[in-house]
Amino acid sequence: RDVAVTGVQTCALPIFSERLKLIDALGESDIPSDRLIIGTGSSALTDTVELTRRVIAIGAAGALVLPPFYYKNPSEDGLFAFFSEVVERIGDKRLRLYLYHFPQMSTVPIGVSLIERLMMRYPQAIAGAKDSSGELSNMLAFARIPQFRVFSGTERLLLPLLEAGGVGCITAGTNVISPITGKLYAAWRRAGATPETRRIQEEVSRQRLLLEGFPMIPAMKAMLARHLRKPTWRNVRPPLVRLAAAQEAAIFGKLDDAGVTLP
Repeated sequence: RDVAVTGVQTCALPIFSERLKLIDALGESDIPSDRLIIGTGSSALTDTVELTRRVIAIGAAGALVLPPFYYKNPSEDGLFAFFSEVVERIGDKRLRLYLYHFPQMSTVPIGVSLIERLMMRYPQAIAGAKDSSGELSNMLAFARIPQFRVFSGTERLLLPLLEAGGVGCITAGTNVISPITGKLYAAWRRAGATPETRRIQEEVSRQRLLLEGFPMIPAMKAMLARHLRKPTWRNVRPPLVRLAAAQEAAIFGKLDDAGVTLP
């Protein structure tokens, strides 16, 4: 993995090794592995394969895989070949692969046609998708694919996706607003899209929008630092930076006024 260019040596191994250690740590934790879908996406095919193998080994429910994002504007045939290689190289009937559609970050969208081709070739391995596009119309198109489990990437679109046949949401926001989001999902399971369920969705959306008004990852880490009384939770890796004191005071004030309580 070491590559020397004009006398400068770079190595991707530490990052890859760290990801493997994190997967192992999850497997050794008291979190039920069969409740976990773990991200294994990478620009390198071999890294994606090895990370996904480790996810299967700890008994996780699935692997969430971004398309390869270094080369831009790949063809559908190229993306089909990438995901096919992942499935074929792993060669494990336990594989449950969730496609990660996040074009704002990856710049490589995943289309319905690609999903249908993969489902036809690998109906057991291709389990579903997380759609972080923020476009409800796209999520609904995914949800119309038979036997394809669709998760929203934002709490704001959870209820409309559930109504269309989606199965839930996978979102960073629920690190801090899981009580109200869990209440929404429970209300949906109990009674469907009642006026009360819609009212809860409005509150979920309001809390999510409060988070989106700030740099979201540093904001959530600041909230957890205060809640857990552990200042080290504020730590972030570059290029992210901690919130300034004034920003922290602003988000704490807004969240307290909104009645947001952490789990």
